[in-house]
Amino acid sequence: MRDAFLRAADSTIEILSRPEVARHWDHASALAEWSVGGLAAHLASEVPLVLSVLSHPVGDAAPISLPEHYARAAWVTSGVDSDVNVAIRRGTDDAAAAGVAELIERTRAPRESVAEALLGVPGDRVVVLAWQGWALTLDDFLVTRMMEIAVHSDDLAASVGVATPDLPPYVLDPVLALLTGLAVRRHGQSAVLSALTRRERAPESVAAF
Repeated sequence: MRDAFLRAADSTIEILSRPEVARHWDHASALAEWSVGGLAAHLASEVPLVLSVLSHPVGDAAPISLPEHYARAAWVTSGVDSDVNVAIRRGTDDAAAAGVAELIERTRAPRESVAEALLGVPGDRVVVLAWQGWALTLDDFLVTRMMEIAVHSDDLAASVGVATPDLPPYVLDPVLALLTGLAVRRHGQSAVLSALTRRERAPESVAAF
């Protein structure tokens, strides 16, 4: 999982470095209420966030499962104008004010530090998400960051008119497994099976969130 996250981090740097991102910086993105710059800043935050979490003391926290993590997270069921989502956008807009070159550097420098920090760390090490108030295993946390990178890279690519970066199977497979599991939890097994195999019975949406 460590190698998968580092490849996702490299993909983040690659798409942030596209000239189309800088050209569209102040434009509206493909996500409602998000600017391209704000979306790029949100994407750029994932790598330094891992470094920050790794440095947080663990204490006696016990990890919860990924399904429970998303069941508890307020943003999952909150609307675009909810306090939690407005706060997220405000923070990313503030970060975007530094410009694309600064955000690329804020991703590139921590990427090397994260690679060193992850050496020899077992996947079942507990990491505390202080802003949430609970903990995950390291492997599970890295999957959540890879999902954010994959999804928001696609959002950013759609926003500026470039192809979505291709991620190798060892990065994409855990992300798709996570999203499929969340979709089943939200819509039911039959709905997801039909969406994937039966156009005549496919529901309108099996979105994970």
